Amino acid sequence: MRLVIAAIGQRQPAWAEEAYADFAKRFPPELKLELKALKAEPRTAGKPAAAMMAAEAQRLEAAVPKGARRVVLDERGARLTTVQLAERLRFWLGDGRDVAFLIGGPDGLDPTLKATGDETLRLSDLTLPHAFVRVVLAEALYRAWSVTAGHPYHRE
Repeated sequence: MRLVIAAIGQRQPAWAEEAYADFAKRFPPELKLELKALKAEPRTAGKPAAAMMAAEAQRLEAAVPKGARRVVLDERGARLTTVQLAERLRFWLGDGRDVAFLIGGPDGLDPTLKATGDETLRLSDLTLPHAFVRVVLAEALYRAWSVTAGHPYHRE
């Protein structure tokens, strides 16, 4: 099974790339974490945000594996604890489908794309920069996996 982070924005700071890579390599072979960093639509004068989000939605659609469960990341999504995320991960593992996490660009996700989500989650009540989102999501997923595997990384 794969956990695929489909995110608008290709160039991230080196520290964010390094932190993401550190968590991604910790996953076991049977549960791969993959990042699909996609080009943001150029922010040009006179182009409405809706048009930019629609163009980015097409890129995200193309990056989502066929048949994957879609998890939209949005500030209005469900708020989960680590243990609750681990329960979701157990469910996803039992379901057997790849899981794609959708992260929008500077203007967010296109409403039509949001509507295709199987679930909507939030990482924080705060607005986070894209570089942080990838790292926080990778760490949260790794920690959730560690709970399901009985690994000592997570302590309560």
